[in-house]
Amino acid sequence: MSWLVTGGAGYIGSHVVRSFQEVGLTPVVVDDLSSGHREFVQPGVAFVEGSIVDTDLMERTMKEHDVQGVVHLAGFKYAGVSVDRPLHTYQQNVTGTVNLLEAMARSGVEAMVFSSSAATFGSPHTELVTEETPTLPESPYGESKLIGEWLIRDQGRATGLRHTSLRYFNVVGSGSTDLYDTSPHNLFPIVFEMLLAGKTPRINGDDYDTPDGTCVRDYVHVGDLATAHVVAAQHLAAGDDLQPVYNLGSGTGSSVRGIMDAIRTVTGIDFTPEIGPRRPGDPDRIVATGEAATRDLDWHNRHSLEDMVRSAWEARRAHQRHQA
Repeated sequence: MSWLVTGGAGYIGSHVVRSFQEVGLTPVVVDDLSSGHREFVQPGVAFVEGSIVDTDLMERTMKEHDVQGVVHLAGFKYAGVSVDRPLHTYQQNVTGTVNLLEAMARSGVEAMVFSSSAATFGSPHTELVTEETPTLPESPYGESKLIGEWLIRDQGRATGLRHTSLRYFNVVGSGSTDLYDTSPHNLFPIVFEMLLAGKTPRINGDDYDTPDGTCVRDYVHVGDLATAHVVAAQHLAAGDDLQPVYNLGSGTGSSVRGIMDAIRTVTGIDFTPEIGPRRPGDPDRIVATGEAATRDLDWHNRHSLEDMVRSAWEARRAHQRHQA
């Protein structure tokens, strides 16, 4: 039997796939390669190129590979861009989830771990986000993730589908030098590319109500995140009860200036970030507790901020050497 990992050729998905392999479970990857990379999937791992919107393809894949559960990471993940492309976002994230659930029902697959997002919270007016914090998404992306949670919940009520949804904030670092974050919208790759191009990174605002004046956010290592997905899958496969949602949070957070300092230390590139204006809507601090996930999913922050930066930088430099 196997576990289907949608979006398994992406940055997070490829780490989840390798975590499955590390515990002796068989992953099957489905990815349309719109943002994933075929080379992130190791030889010997079953790979199907296609979209989760294609119900028949998903059903056929599940039956051919004797799939017992799905880790659903595929989707359009760019919150800012989703404002300009709402229909595309809903098609990929909502219609795609509906069709995936339909394929699971047709194939008798009864377990799902859903990669949700802290974007479901919007800009919470609390220093520490919990699973009970109201969900008030502020982008089509955040809305589509919340709708995905509802769809999975309702399918669970109707059919007995065992499920849980994992919400998290900023995923960074690397668990292997051949896997790295290629998103043009994430802080680490943005700063790395600017430094490699001889440019100076910028901080958007330094007058927030935080200790150093810059925004504080939750950053978690991709390897720790992948492990939590696999532990959740193992619990569902064993028939254990899980909460419908878990926050995978650090409980403390890191400031943007603190990240810049860590990047300067790790890379050895001396720079003083430029200070730009605030971005509209950026809250001072968003940090989540991970207590429930620690209790049920062996969730731990096993990496320091410097560990996260170093692993991400080593993977980016390895890619640069490979290209040379």
